[in-house]
Amino acid sequence: LLLGLLPAAYLCPGPAVDYSLAAALTLHGHWGLGQVITDYVHGDVPIKVANTGLYVLSALTFAGLCHFNYHDVGICKAVAMLWSL
Repeated sequence: LLLGLLPAAYLCPGPAVDYSLAAALTLHGHWGLGQVITDYVHGDVPIKVANTGLYVLSALTFAGLCHFNYHDVGICKAVAMLWSL
């Protein structure tokens, strides 16, 4: 899904693509960091703490990206502005 959203973000940027990117990027990061926790954190209590921290981080990331999409230019336009530098 994320690979399909990248050309869509370039060809037809808009709010639907911005929010889809926010969800896909957050989910991608959540799954990746979840695997890091699985591989490197051992013990019942540390795993629970790490997973709780991961859920908090993922929720804050998604909320921040949604806030950026709603109150600023959005992810697609921000990347385009960055490329224009």
